[in-house]
Amino acid sequence: VQLQASGGGLVQAGGSLRLSCAASGIIFSLNDMAWYRQAPGKQRELVATITSSGITNYADSVKGRFTISRDNAKSTVYLQMNSLQPEDTAVYYCKSEYTTTRFRENNWGQGTKVTVSS
Repeated sequence: VQLQASGGGLVQAGGSLRLSCAASGIIFSLNDMAWYRQAPGKQRELVATITSSGITNYADSVKGRFTISRDNAKSTVYLQMNSLQPEDTAVYYCKSEYTTTRFRENNWGQGTKVTVSS
């Protein structure tokens, strides 16, 4: 299983970035997907989720600015980040989640760094 995150970089406050996470080794369409982030010295926090059926949910801190989406044909999940602020600076990780009544499998990507300058 591999989750390859990309798209991070340095951007000025108010700018935008689009993160991608390409999955392999899983049945992507059956997995819920999520983006987390971890800022220096802080715990990893949930940013956004999208279920296998396309239902989305967001942390309050990013609502209205970030959009999570998925392309099952490409086995890829995206995070469109607009109106970026310095507090969005973090390493962003994607996660796949597959859960049944008797089985659970979670996989993490390697992270992509986002730096927002003021």
